[in-house]
Amino acid sequence: MDRNTQLDRLGDSGEVWDVIVIGGGATGLATALDAASRGYRTVLLEQADFAEGTSSKSTKLIHGGVRYLRNGEIGLVRESLRERGRLLKNASGLVEPLPFVVPAYRWYERMFYGTGLTIYDGLAGDLGIGRTRHPGAAETKRRVPNLRRKGLHGGTLYWDAQFDDAALALAMARTAVAQGAVVLNHVRVTGLIKEQGRVAGVEAKTRFKGRELVLRSRVVVNATGVFTDEIRRLDEPEAEESVRPSQGIHLVLDKRFLGGGTAVMIPKTEDGRVLFLIPWKDRLLLGTTDTEGVENSLHPRPLAEEIDYLIRHAALYLDEKPSHDDIRAVFAGLRPLAKPPRRKPGAASTASLSRSHVLYSSESGLVTMTGGKWTTCRQMGEEAVDRAAQVGGLPARPSLTADLTLLVPEEGEESEALDPNLPYQMHQIDRAVREEMAMTLDDVLSRRTRSSFLDEAATRRCSPKVAARMAALLGRDERWIREELAAFAIDC
Repeated sequence: MDRNTQLDRLGDSGEVWDVIVIGGGATGLATALDAASRGYRTVLLEQADFAEGTSSKSTKLIHGGVRYLRNGEIGLVRESLRERGRLLKNASGLVEPLPFVVPAYRWYERMFYGTGLTIYDGLAGDLGIGRTRHPGAAETKRRVPNLRRKGLHGGTLYWDAQFDDAALALAMARTAVAQGAVVLNHVRVTGLIKEQGRVAGVEAKTRFKGRELVLRSRVVVNATGVFTDEIRRLDEPEAEESVRPSQGIHLVLDKRFLGGGTAVMIPKTEDGRVLFLIPWKDRLLLGTTDTEGVENSLHPRPLAEEIDYLIRHAALYLDEKPSHDDIRAVFAGLRPLAKPPRRKPGAASTASLSRSHVLYSSESGLVTMTGGKWTTCRQMGEEAVDRAAQVGGLPARPSLTADLTLLVPEEGEESEALDPNLPYQMHQIDRAVREEMAMTLDDVLSRRTRSSFLDEAATRRCSPKVAARMAALLGRDERWIREELAAFAIDC
Protein backbone atom coordinates (compact mmCIF):
# COMPACT_ATOMS: atom_id res chain seq x y z
CA MET A 1 0.00 0.00 0.00
CA ASP A 2 1.85 3.04 -1.26
CA ARG A 3 0.10 6.22 -0.16
CA ASN A 4 1.24 8.40 -3.07
CA THR A 5 0.02 5.78 -5.53
CA GLN A 6 -3.34 5.71 -3.79
CA LEU A 7 -3.62 9.51 -3.95
CA ASP A 8 -2.72 9.52 -7.64
CA ARG A 9 -5.50 7.02 -8.34
CA LEU A 10 -8.13 9.53 -7.30
CA GLY A 11 -7.79 11.21 -10.69
CA ASP A 12 -9.59 14.42 -11.55
CA SER A 13 -12.77 15.82 -10.04
CA GLY A 14 -14.85 14.80 -13.04
CA GLU A 15 -14.51 11.10 -12.32
CA VAL A 16 -17.50 9.40 -10.68
CA TRP A 17 -16.88 6.57 -8.21
CA ASP A 18 -19.45 3.99 -7.24
CA VAL A 19 -19.01 4.09 -3.45
CA ILE A 20 -17.21 6.50 -1.13
CA VAL A 21 -16.82 5.28 2.45
CA ILE A 22 -16.10 7.80 5.20
CA GLY A 23 -14.30 6.21 8.14
CA GLY A 24 -11.34 3.85 8.39
CA GLY A 25 -12.21 1.87 11.48
CA ALA A 26 -13.59 -1.67 11.58
CA THR A 27 -16.94 -0.80 9.98
CA GLY A 28 -15.59 1.48 7.25
CA LEU A 29 -12.83 -0.94 6.26
CA ALA A 30 -15.26 -3.85 6.17
CA THR A 31 -17.61 -1.80 3.98
CA ALA A 32 -14.87 -0.75 1.56
CA LEU A 33 -13.58 -4.32 1.33
CA ASP A 34 -17.04 -5.67 0.62
CA ALA A 35 -17.76 -3.02 -2.00
CA ALA A 36 -14.43 -3.43 -3.78
CA SER A 37 -14.64 -7.22 -3.82
CA ARG A 38 -18.03 -6.95 -5.55
CA GLY A 39 -16.38 -4.91 -8.28
CA TYR A 40 -17.72 -1.50 -7.26
CA ARG A 41 -15.26 1.36 -7.76
CA THR A 42 -14.57 2.26 -4.16
CA VAL A 43 -12.79 4.98 -2.17
CA LEU A 44 -12.29 5.02 1.61
CA LEU A 45 -11.21 8.17 3.46
CA GLU A 46 -10.12 8.22 7.11
CA GLN A 47 -9.53 11.52 8.93
CA ALA A 48 -6.75 10.08 11.13
CA ASP A 49 -5.04 6.69 10.87
CA PHE A 50 -6.72 3.38 10.18
CA ALA A 51 -8.40 2.23 13.41
CA GLU A 52 -6.92 5.15 15.35
CA GLY A 53 -10.13 5.67 17.28
CA THR A 54 -12.30 3.02 18.90
CA SER A 55 -11.19 0.22 16.60
CA SER A 56 -7.64 -0.05 18.00
CA LYS A 57 -8.78 0.24 21.62
CA SER A 58 -10.97 -2.82 22.01
CA THR A 59 -10.73 -5.72 24.46
CA LYS A 60 -8.97 -7.67 21.66
CA LEU A 61 -11.71 -10.32 21.58
CA ILE A 62 -13.61 -11.83 18.68
CA HIS A 63 -16.52 -13.25 20.59
CA GLY A 64 -20.16 -14.17 20.53
CA GLY A 65 -20.98 -12.06 23.55
CA VAL A 66 -21.67 -14.32 26.51
CA ARG A 67 -23.13 -11.43 28.48
CA TYR A 68 -25.75 -10.80 25.77
CA LEU A 69 -27.32 -14.17 26.58
CA ARG A 70 -28.27 -12.70 29.95
CA ASN A 71 -30.33 -10.08 28.10
CA GLY A 72 -31.96 -12.65 25.84
CA GLU A 73 -30.26 -11.30 22.69
CA ILE A 74 -30.11 -14.73 21.06
CA GLY A 75 -30.04 -13.38 17.50
CA LEU A 76 -27.09 -11.11 18.21
CA VAL A 77 -25.16 -13.94 19.87
CA ARG A 78 -25.86 -16.37 17.02
CA GLU A 79 -24.78 -13.80 14.42
CA SER A 80 -21.62 -13.00 16.38
CA LEU A 81 -20.66 -16.66 16.74
CA ARG A 82 -21.12 -17.23 13.02
CA GLU A 83 -18.90 -14.23 12.25
CA ARG A 84 -16.36 -15.40 14.83
CA GLY A 85 -16.04 -18.66 12.90
CA ARG A 86 -15.55 -16.82 9.62
CA LEU A 87 -12.81 -14.61 11.05
CA LEU A 88 -10.99 -17.62 12.48
CA LYS A 89 -10.94 -19.03 8.95
CA ASN A 90 -10.36 -15.88 6.91
CA ALA A 91 -7.85 -14.19 9.23
CA SER A 92 -5.86 -17.16 10.46
CA GLY A 93 -2.78 -15.95 12.32
CA LEU A 94 -4.51 -12.71 13.28
CA VAL A 95 -7.50 -14.30 15.02
CA GLU A 96 -6.81 -17.28 17.28
CA PRO A 97 -8.86 -19.43 19.70
CA LEU A 98 -8.61 -18.48 23.37
CA PRO A 99 -9.84 -20.52 26.38
CA PHE A 100 -11.71 -18.71 29.14
CA VAL A 101 -12.56 -19.77 32.64
CA VAL A 102 -15.40 -18.39 34.74
CA PRO A 103 -14.25 -19.09 38.32
CA ALA A 104 -16.81 -20.41 40.80
CA TYR A 105 -16.60 -19.12 44.36
CA ARG A 106 -20.06 -20.40 45.25
CA TRP A 107 -20.98 -24.06 44.98
CA TYR A 108 -23.79 -23.50 42.46
CA GLU A 109 -21.95 -21.21 40.04
CA ARG A 110 -20.42 -23.94 37.87
CA MET A 111 -23.89 -25.29 37.11
CA PHE A 112 -25.40 -21.83 36.71
CA TYR A 113 -22.81 -20.51 34.25
CA GLY A 114 -22.38 -23.87 32.61
CA THR A 115 -26.00 -23.89 31.53
CA GLY A 116 -25.68 -20.58 29.71
CA LEU A 117 -22.36 -21.48 28.15
CA THR A 118 -23.70 -24.81 26.90
CA ILE A 119 -26.37 -22.80 25.09
CA TYR A 120 -23.54 -20.61 23.78
CA ASP A 121 -21.85 -23.72 22.32
CA GLY A 122 -25.10 -24.81 20.72
CA LEU A 123 -25.64 -21.44 19.05
CA ALA A 124 -22.17 -21.71 17.47
CA GLY A 125 -23.10 -25.01 15.79
CA ASP A 126 -20.48 -26.29 13.36
CA LEU A 127 -18.46 -23.09 13.85
CA GLY A 128 -17.80 -23.85 17.50
CA ILE A 129 -14.21 -23.88 18.82
CA GLY A 130 -14.35 -26.23 21.78
CA ARG A 131 -16.92 -27.65 24.18
CA THR A 132 -17.75 -26.11 27.52
CA ARG A 133 -16.73 -28.17 30.53
CA HIS A 134 -16.33 -27.83 34.29
CA PRO A 135 -12.77 -28.19 35.62
CA GLY A 136 -12.30 -28.61 39.35
CA ALA A 137 -10.39 -26.25 41.59
CA ALA A 138 -7.00 -27.89 40.94
CA GLU A 139 -7.20 -27.66 37.14
CA THR A 140 -8.66 -24.16 37.26
CA LYS A 141 -5.72 -23.08 39.42
CA ARG A 142 -3.24 -24.75 37.03
CA ARG A 143 -4.71 -22.86 34.11
CA VAL A 144 -4.69 -19.52 35.95
CA PRO A 145 -1.93 -19.80 38.57
CA ASN A 146 -2.58 -16.40 40.18
CA LEU A 147 -6.34 -16.89 40.48
CA ARG A 148 -7.47 -16.54 44.11
CA ARG A 149 -7.32 -19.96 45.74
CA LYS A 150 -9.42 -19.21 48.81
CA GLY A 151 -13.02 -20.33 48.30
CA LEU A 152 -12.43 -21.61 44.74
CA HIS A 153 -14.80 -24.47 43.86
CA GLY A 154 -13.58 -24.81 40.28
CA GLY A 155 -14.81 -23.10 37.15
CA THR A 156 -16.56 -23.24 33.81
CA LEU A 157 -14.23 -23.45 30.82
CA TYR A 158 -15.40 -22.15 27.43
CA TRP A 159 -13.83 -20.84 24.21
CA ASP A 160 -13.81 -17.59 22.28
CA ALA A 161 -11.15 -15.92 20.11
CA GLN A 162 -8.55 -13.19 20.40
CA PHE A 163 -6.90 -10.83 17.92
CA ASP A 164 -4.78 -7.74 17.40
CA ASP A 165 -7.39 -5.17 16.38
CA ALA A 166 -5.04 -2.71 14.66
CA ALA A 167 -3.34 -5.51 12.72
CA LEU A 168 -6.68 -6.86 11.53
CA ALA A 169 -7.70 -3.36 10.43
CA LEU A 170 -4.52 -3.07 8.39
CA ALA A 171 -5.10 -6.50 6.85
CA MET A 172 -8.57 -5.37 5.76
CA ALA A 173 -7.12 -2.18 4.25
CA ARG A 174 -4.43 -4.16 2.44
CA THR A 175 -6.99 -6.63 1.08
CA ALA A 176 -9.34 -3.84 -0.02
CA VAL A 177 -6.50 -2.27 -2.03
CA ALA A 178 -5.75 -5.66 -3.61
CA GLN A 179 -9.43 -5.83 -4.59
CA GLY A 180 -9.14 -2.46 -6.35
CA ALA A 181 -10.20 0.06 -3.70
CA VAL A 182 -8.48 3.38 -3.05
CA VAL A 183 -7.88 3.49 0.70
CA LEU A 184 -6.37 6.57 2.37
CA ASN A 185 -5.65 7.62 5.92
CA HIS A 186 -5.14 11.19 7.16
CA VAL A 187 -7.72 12.63 4.74
CA ARG A 188 -10.58 14.52 6.40
CA VAL A 189 -14.00 14.88 4.78
CA THR A 190 -14.99 18.54 5.11
CA GLY A 191 -18.27 18.58 3.19
CA LEU A 192 -20.80 16.64 1.16
CA ILE A 193 -21.52 17.41 -2.48
CA LYS A 194 -25.22 17.61 -3.30
CA GLU A 195 -26.84 17.61 -6.71
CA GLN A 196 -30.61 18.04 -7.01
CA GLY A 197 -31.01 17.35 -3.32
CA ARG A 198 -29.05 14.11 -3.38
CA VAL A 199 -25.64 13.36 -1.86
CA ALA A 200 -23.31 12.97 -4.84
CA GLY A 201 -19.84 12.91 -3.34
CA VAL A 202 -17.53 14.52 -0.81
CA GLU A 203 -15.10 17.38 -0.34
CA ALA A 204 -11.97 16.45 1.57
CA LYS A 205 -8.54 17.70 2.54
CA THR A 206 -5.31 15.80 3.09
CA ARG A 207 -3.72 16.36 6.48
CA PHE A 208 -0.07 16.89 5.62
CA LYS A 209 0.06 18.83 2.37
CA GLY A 210 -3.40 20.36 2.56
CA ARG A 211 -4.42 19.06 -0.86
CA GLU A 212 -8.11 19.67 -1.44
CA LEU A 213 -10.11 16.88 -3.04
CA VAL A 214 -13.49 16.89 -4.75
CA LEU A 215 -14.73 13.33 -5.25
CA ARG A 216 -18.04 12.42 -6.85
CA SER A 217 -19.81 9.13 -6.36
CA ARG A 218 -23.13 7.39 -6.79
CA VAL A 219 -23.44 6.80 -3.05
CA VAL A 220 -21.67 7.81 0.17
CA VAL A 221 -21.49 5.61 3.27
CA ASN A 222 -20.98 7.17 6.70
CA ALA A 223 -19.10 4.68 8.90
CA THR A 224 -17.46 7.00 11.40
CA GLY A 225 -18.40 5.43 14.75
CA VAL A 226 -18.67 7.98 17.54
CA PHE A 227 -18.28 10.76 14.95
CA THR A 228 -21.34 9.59 13.00
CA ASP A 229 -23.43 12.62 13.83
CA GLU A 230 -20.74 15.06 12.68
CA ILE A 231 -20.99 13.61 9.16
CA ARG A 232 -24.78 13.39 9.33
CA ARG A 233 -24.95 17.10 10.10
CA LEU A 234 -23.01 17.88 6.92
CA ASP A 235 -26.09 16.37 5.24
CA GLU A 236 -28.80 17.49 7.70
CA PRO A 237 -27.60 20.37 9.93
CA GLU A 238 -30.43 19.80 12.42
CA ALA A 239 -30.02 16.02 12.64
CA GLU A 240 -30.63 14.75 16.16
CA GLU A 241 -28.22 12.65 18.19
CA SER A 242 -28.02 9.06 16.98
CA VAL A 243 -24.90 7.84 18.81
CA ARG A 244 -23.99 8.09 22.46
CA PRO A 245 -20.41 7.14 23.39
CA SER A 246 -19.65 4.84 26.29
CA GLN A 247 -16.06 4.66 27.51
CA GLY A 248 -14.23 1.45 28.28
CA ILE A 249 -10.68 1.32 29.58
CA HIS A 250 -8.01 -1.36 29.84
CA LEU A 251 -4.94 -1.70 32.02
CA VAL A 252 -1.87 -3.60 30.86
CA LEU A 253 0.00 -5.50 33.59
CA ASP A 254 2.83 -8.00 33.75
CA LYS A 255 1.74 -11.52 32.76
CA ARG A 256 2.59 -12.87 36.23
CA PHE A 257 -0.65 -11.38 37.52
CA LEU A 258 -2.49 -14.02 35.50
CA GLY A 259 -0.07 -16.79 34.61
CA GLY A 260 -0.78 -19.37 31.91
CA GLY A 261 -2.63 -18.88 28.66
CA THR A 262 -6.24 -19.01 29.88
CA ALA A 263 -8.32 -15.85 30.20
CA VAL A 264 -10.71 -15.13 33.06
CA MET A 265 -14.18 -13.68 32.74
CA ILE A 266 -16.03 -12.36 35.78
CA PRO A 267 -19.58 -12.04 34.44
CA LYS A 268 -20.94 -9.81 37.18
CA THR A 269 -19.02 -7.57 39.54
CA GLU A 270 -20.59 -5.77 42.51
CA ASP A 271 -22.22 -3.16 40.26
CA GLY A 272 -23.16 -5.56 37.46
CA ARG A 273 -20.30 -4.85 35.07
CA VAL A 274 -18.19 -7.52 33.38
CA LEU A 275 -14.47 -7.93 34.15
CA PHE A 276 -11.98 -9.55 31.74
CA LEU A 277 -8.44 -10.70 32.56
CA ILE A 278 -6.85 -11.70 29.26
CA PRO A 279 -3.37 -12.85 28.22
CA TRP A 280 -2.28 -10.69 25.26
CA LYS A 281 1.15 -10.34 23.69
CA ASP A 282 2.91 -11.69 26.79
CA ARG A 283 1.04 -9.23 29.04
CA LEU A 284 -2.18 -9.24 31.04
CA LEU A 285 -4.99 -7.09 29.67
CA LEU A 286 -7.42 -6.04 32.39
CA GLY A 287 -10.73 -4.43 31.46
CA THR A 288 -13.25 -3.08 31.00
CA THR A 289 -15.40 -0.39 32.60
CA ASP A 290 -18.48 1.12 31.03
CA THR A 291 -18.74 4.87 31.63
CA GLU A 292 -21.37 6.98 29.91
CA GLY A 293 -21.67 10.74 29.69
CA VAL A 294 -18.20 11.20 28.16
CA GLU A 295 -17.31 13.57 25.33
CA ASN A 296 -16.32 12.43 21.86
CA SER A 297 -12.59 12.29 21.34
CA LEU A 298 -10.17 10.52 19.05
CA HIS A 299 -7.91 9.91 22.07
CA PRO A 300 -10.14 9.66 25.16
CA ARG A 301 -8.49 9.76 28.56
CA PRO A 302 -9.08 7.10 31.21
CA LEU A 303 -10.63 8.48 34.36
CA ALA A 304 -8.87 7.96 37.69
CA GLU A 305 -11.97 6.31 39.12
CA GLU A 306 -12.02 3.81 36.24
CA ILE A 307 -8.42 2.81 36.91
CA ASP A 308 -9.17 2.50 40.63
CA TYR A 309 -12.20 0.35 39.84
CA LEU A 310 -10.21 -2.13 37.78
CA ILE A 311 -7.33 -2.41 40.25
CA ARG A 312 -9.72 -2.88 43.15
CA HIS A 313 -11.82 -5.52 41.41
CA ALA A 314 -8.84 -7.44 40.06
CA ALA A 315 -7.53 -7.70 43.62
CA LEU A 316 -10.71 -9.53 44.62
CA TYR A 317 -9.87 -12.44 42.30
CA LEU A 318 -6.06 -12.66 42.40
CA ASP A 319 -3.65 -14.01 45.00
CA GLU A 320 -0.84 -11.62 44.05
CA LYS A 321 -2.72 -8.35 43.90
CA PRO A 322 -1.71 -5.62 41.44
CA SER A 323 -1.26 -2.01 42.47
CA HIS A 324 -1.19 1.21 40.50
CA ASP A 325 2.60 0.94 40.36
CA ASP A 326 2.29 -2.31 38.38
CA ILE A 327 0.48 -0.71 35.43
CA ARG A 328 2.60 -0.90 32.24
CA ALA A 329 0.12 0.93 30.03
CA VAL A 330 -3.48 2.11 29.98
CA PHE A 331 -5.80 2.90 27.08
CA ALA A 332 -9.38 4.03 26.66
CA GLY A 333 -11.85 3.70 23.81
CA LEU A 334 -15.36 4.94 23.08
CA ARG A 335 -18.07 2.50 22.06
CA PRO A 336 -20.61 4.03 19.65
CA LEU A 337 -23.84 2.89 21.31
CA ALA A 338 -26.41 3.46 18.62
CA LYS A 339 -30.02 4.31 18.12
CA PRO A 340 -31.69 5.02 14.76
CA PRO A 341 -32.76 8.62 14.21
CA ARG A 342 -36.38 9.60 14.58
CA ARG A 343 -38.03 9.84 11.22
CA LYS A 344 -40.44 12.62 12.19
CA PRO A 345 -40.26 15.43 14.73
CA GLY A 346 -41.77 14.32 18.02
CA ALA A 347 -41.88 10.64 17.11
CA ALA A 348 -40.63 8.06 19.59
CA SER A 349 -37.19 6.59 19.03
CA THR A 350 -37.41 3.34 17.07
CA ALA A 351 -34.75 1.61 19.18
CA SER A 352 -33.01 2.06 22.49
CA LEU A 353 -29.28 2.38 22.79
CA SER A 354 -27.84 -0.85 21.44
CA ARG A 355 -24.61 -2.76 21.13
CA SER A 356 -25.97 -4.17 17.90
CA HIS A 357 -25.67 -2.14 14.72
CA VAL A 358 -28.08 0.25 13.09
CA LEU A 359 -28.31 0.97 9.35
CA TYR A 360 -30.34 3.72 7.71
CA SER A 361 -30.27 6.26 4.89
CA SER A 362 -31.29 9.91 4.83
CA GLU A 363 -33.75 11.49 2.44
CA SER A 364 -30.81 12.76 0.40
CA GLY A 365 -29.25 9.30 0.19
CA LEU A 366 -26.47 9.35 2.79
CA VAL A 367 -26.13 5.77 4.05
CA THR A 368 -25.14 5.49 7.71
CA MET A 369 -23.98 2.37 9.55
CA THR A 370 -23.16 2.63 13.22
CA GLY A 371 -23.02 0.65 16.44
CA GLY A 372 -21.93 -2.96 16.34
CA LYS A 373 -18.56 -4.43 17.24
CA TRP A 374 -15.41 -5.87 15.70
CA THR A 375 -16.78 -9.41 15.61
CA THR A 376 -19.68 -8.50 13.36
CA CYS A 377 -17.98 -5.87 11.18
CA ARG A 378 -17.91 -8.13 8.11
CA GLN A 379 -21.67 -8.63 8.33
CA MET A 380 -22.13 -4.90 8.88
CA GLY A 381 -20.06 -4.16 5.78
CA GLU A 382 -22.16 -6.54 3.71
CA GLU A 383 -25.41 -4.96 4.88
CA ALA A 384 -24.06 -1.44 4.31
CA VAL A 385 -23.06 -2.25 0.73
CA ASP A 386 -26.42 -3.92 0.04
CA ARG A 387 -28.14 -0.71 1.10
CA ALA A 388 -25.64 1.49 -0.72
CA ALA A 389 -26.19 -0.42 -3.96
CA GLN A 390 -29.94 0.18 -3.66
CA VAL A 391 -29.57 3.86 -2.83
CA GLY A 392 -26.96 4.47 -5.52
CA GLY A 393 -28.66 2.44 -8.24
CA LEU A 394 -25.64 0.13 -8.60
CA PRO A 395 -25.95 -3.23 -10.31
CA ALA A 396 -26.86 -5.93 -7.78
CA ARG A 397 -23.92 -8.19 -6.97
CA PRO A 398 -23.54 -10.71 -4.13
CA SER A 399 -21.13 -10.22 -1.24
CA LEU A 400 -17.94 -12.29 -1.42
CA THR A 401 -16.38 -11.49 1.95
CA ALA A 402 -17.73 -14.47 3.91
CA ASP A 403 -15.02 -16.60 2.31
CA LEU A 404 -12.41 -13.98 1.44
CA THR A 405 -8.96 -14.56 2.97
CA LEU A 406 -7.35 -11.41 4.36
CA LEU A 407 -3.81 -10.54 3.30
CA VAL A 408 -1.12 -10.58 5.98
CA PRO A 409 2.52 -9.61 5.28
CA GLU A 410 5.33 -12.07 5.83
CA GLU A 411 7.67 -11.51 8.74
CA GLY A 412 10.89 -9.69 7.83
CA GLU A 413 14.43 -10.62 8.69
CA GLU A 414 15.79 -10.11 12.21
CA SER A 415 16.97 -6.59 13.00
CA GLU A 416 17.64 -4.26 15.93
CA ALA A 417 15.03 -4.35 18.70
CA LEU A 418 13.11 -1.17 19.47
CA ASP A 419 13.59 -1.82 23.18
CA PRO A 420 14.42 -4.89 25.30
CA ASN A 421 10.90 -4.74 26.81
CA LEU A 422 9.08 -4.59 23.46
CA PRO A 423 8.58 -7.44 20.95
CA TYR A 424 9.29 -5.26 17.88
CA GLN A 425 12.26 -4.60 15.60
CA MET A 426 13.46 -1.75 13.39
CA HIS A 427 12.64 -3.51 10.10
CA GLN A 428 8.97 -3.23 11.10
CA ILE A 429 9.34 0.55 11.12
CA ASP A 430 10.63 0.45 7.55
CA ARG A 431 7.69 -1.67 6.40
CA ALA A 432 5.20 0.52 8.25
CA VAL A 433 6.37 3.63 6.38
CA ARG A 434 7.07 2.11 2.97
CA GLU A 435 4.16 -0.33 2.68
CA GLU A 436 1.54 0.50 5.32
CA MET A 437 0.93 4.26 5.03
CA ALA A 438 2.33 5.13 8.46
CA MET A 439 2.79 8.90 8.51
CA THR A 440 3.20 9.77 12.19
CA LEU A 441 5.12 8.46 15.16
CA ASP A 442 1.78 7.50 16.73
CA ASP A 443 0.85 5.48 13.61
CA VAL A 444 3.96 3.37 14.12
CA LEU A 445 4.18 3.07 17.89
CA SER A 446 0.46 2.62 18.57
CA ARG A 447 -0.88 0.68 15.57
CA ARG A 448 1.80 -0.69 13.16
CA THR A 449 3.39 -1.92 16.36
CA ARG A 450 1.46 -1.99 19.65
CA SER A 451 4.32 -0.54 21.65
CA SER A 452 2.39 2.19 23.45
CA PHE A 453 -0.31 -0.34 24.37
CA LEU A 454 2.20 -2.74 25.92
CA ASP A 455 4.71 -0.62 27.80
CA GLU A 456 4.53 3.16 27.94
CA ALA A 457 7.96 3.60 29.55
CA ALA A 458 9.70 1.42 26.97
CA THR A 459 7.89 3.27 24.19
CA ARG A 460 9.09 6.63 25.47
CA ARG A 461 12.65 5.29 25.53
CA CYS A 462 12.61 4.12 21.92
CA SER A 463 10.53 6.95 20.41
CA PRO A 464 13.49 9.24 19.49
CA LYS A 465 15.17 6.38 17.62
CA VAL A 466 11.96 5.49 15.80
CA ALA A 467 11.22 9.12 14.91
CA ALA A 468 14.71 9.53 13.46
CA ARG A 469 14.27 6.42 11.33
CA MET A 470 10.87 7.58 10.10
CA ALA A 471 12.29 11.01 9.23
CA ALA A 472 14.95 9.39 7.06
CA LEU A 473 12.35 7.29 5.25
CA LEU A 474 9.88 10.15 4.78
CA GLY A 475 12.46 12.82 3.93
CA ARG A 476 11.69 14.91 7.02
CA ASP A 477 14.03 17.14 9.04
CA GLU A 478 14.97 17.64 12.70
CA ARG A 479 12.04 19.99 13.22
CA TRP A 480 9.64 17.23 12.15
CA ILE A 481 11.25 14.86 14.65
CA ARG A 482 10.82 17.36 17.49
CA GLU A 483 7.19 18.04 16.55
CA GLU A 484 6.35 14.35 16.29
CA LEU A 485 7.90 13.57 19.67
CA ALA A 486 5.97 16.42 21.24
CA ALA A 487 2.67 15.39 19.62
CA PHE A 488 3.15 11.76 20.59
CA ALA A 489 3.78 12.70 24.22
CA ILE A 490 0.48 14.65 24.28
CA ASP A 491 -1.71 12.13 22.40
CA CYS A 492 -0.40 9.05 24.15
